[in-house]
Amino acid sequence: MVKHNNQVPNQHFHKDWQSFVRTWFNQPAKKVARRAARLAKAKATAPRPIGQLRPIVRGQTNKYNGKVRAGRGFTLDELRSAGVNVHEARGFGISVDHRRKSRNAEALSLNVARLKAYRSKLVVFPRNATSKRAKKGDTPKEQRAQVAKQAPIEATFPATVALPKSKARKITAAEREATVTAVLRKARTDALLWGRREKRAAEKAAASAGKKKADDADE
Repeated sequence: MVKHNNQVPNQHFHKDWQSFVRTWFNQPAKKVARRAARLAKAKATAPRPIGQLRPIVRGQTNKYNGKVRAGRGFTLDELRSAGVNVHEARGFGISVDHRRKSRNAEALSLNVARLKAYRSKLVVFPRNATSKRAKKGDTPKEQRAQVAKQAPIEATFPATVALPKSKARKITAAEREATVTAVLRKARTDALLWGRREKRAAEKAAASAGKKKADDADE
């Protein structure tokens, strides 16, 4: 029995929820269809490698920048440094991203070396297979006959970086006696006071130069 002055119950039990239920029973069939489409595309583009060559980039923020992955495309500076024409890059299976910038010399050199390695192993077929005239940049017929079977580009050029290995060594006496916290504190103080110290040194040099001029004038 309801007591006191409470709200009248108004539960919504008559909504037609059956009409708004969405199902996806075609998920297994879609998986098969996608696989068939990938195989058909691979056969149509054979003997080209499956996929495009993508650059090696690092993840954003301090949490993920320790890992490398495949990026969207190479920058214009990377293509220019590797000697690859921007307009021909997509025809060679090289992805291009005109929005990305090369702000790191290490990453730039890494991707330039990746482009040069890919370009050295690239086999270019003529546009017209029946043509007897070889155009500039086409691979000779003897080398085209030795092309291996089609493979994903990730297998040939994986987006990985070999980690540097350092050998174990003995700790030196200077390292043993050094205090890490003091070194870090001094480095932080130097970085914080760098501008003030530079200004103070410039003012001191200007003052000494003015004093020297005054002394020369008195003589």
